[in-house]
Amino acid sequence: MHESVPTNTSLWSKGMKAVIVAQFLSAFGDNALLFATLALLKAEFYPDWSQPILQMVFVGAYILFAPFVGQIADSFPKGRVMMVANGLKLLGAASICIGINPFIGYTLVGVGAAAYSPAKYGILGELTTGDKLVKANGLMESSTIAAILLGSMAGGILADWHVLASLGVCALVYAGAVAANLMIPRLAAARPGQSWRFTPMTRSFFSACSLLWRNGETRFSLVGTSLFWGAGVTLRFLLVLWVPVALGITDNATPTYLNAMVAVGIVVGAGLAARLVTLETVARCMPAGILIGVAVTFFSLQHALLPAYAILMLIGMLGGFFVVPLNALLQERGKRSVGAGNAIAVQNLGENTAMLLMLGLYSLAVKVGVPVVGVGVGFGVLFALAIAALWIWQRRR
Repeated sequence: MHESVPTNTSLWSKGMKAVIVAQFLSAFGDNALLFATLALLKAEFYPDWSQPILQMVFVGAYILFAPFVGQIADSFPKGRVMMVANGLKLLGAASICIGINPFIGYTLVGVGAAAYSPAKYGILGELTTGDKLVKANGLMESSTIAAILLGSMAGGILADWHVLASLGVCALVYAGAVAANLMIPRLAAARPGQSWRFTPMTRSFFSACSLLWRNGETRFSLVGTSLFWGAGVTLRFLLVLWVPVALGITDNATPTYLNAMVAVGIVVGAGLAARLVTLETVARCMPAGILIGVAVTFFSLQHALLPAYAILMLIGMLGGFFVVPLNALLQERGKRSVGAGNAIAVQNLGENTAMLLMLGLYSLAVKVGVPVVGVGVGFGVLFALAIAALWIWQRRR
């Protein structure tokens, strides 16, 4: 017997509070665990080129389970799906704590994250509707940004104090997320009784992929957002190696502070895009994309901390201004053709595939001995050229 929960209730209902708290703790754990595990790899003398592999196994789980996680979220009560997903994250973090190979543990966390993503957004529409749904999405994004900022810094600071303790804190945070999920009312499944046969599930998903990639506008959005997030996650790892080389700072906290500046900048840039760009003028965001590559090139050549903070803040602002209009374009056009949920699932596949490819190239560059400053300069130049080519292609189309 499912508990009946009316939609469009107070924005601060018991269920909504539990969702926002669970999202904050889960995202906090994800970002803290990344930097705590990177510190573990350094402490156990793993080679530098292995660091991006950590994120590659994480995004690999997103790609592998992309055709299935949406149906899982719709076939069961979403609060319970979130709880099981956070339980997998807890298991992954705990396994790293007790000495299991960190790549195996982090893969488990990635599987949990892949299952968690569609459920956390889907449940908002089941707890509230209308104007309150827009505000609920705003709360979700605010909670996520706060968790990225605080989680990233906490992971680096705690790892400087004690690596094992930092991993233990991450496991406790995931346990808190599981407890928060238990407070979400048990809602009825959105679409129970769907077929679990492999072929129909994958055929439906890849049909949506084909439709969106054939359409000029949605392909433009998919390529742009995939390039952006692939570059963003690569920059995160570049900072870990760049800080000791360029700044002579060997702690674990400084890269997390620099990453936090990017997140702050994204919030500012997203706000500017909301004011200055519409779906009809989406091309206005393209110069910002080109300038991201230029800024990364200049950043890679810095040797002082304050200019590095300023340029990363600028990179974040340009990133927010660039990616928000492209996201809106995909959601609006995707809703008309394959449905907003399918469009987001296809976007997740594209973005995580781009992350996997860019991280692979970055890891290869480090493995063959390319200097980290050279990697940064080359990365910035190639990104600027790629966005410029995308803009020219769109204008000609």
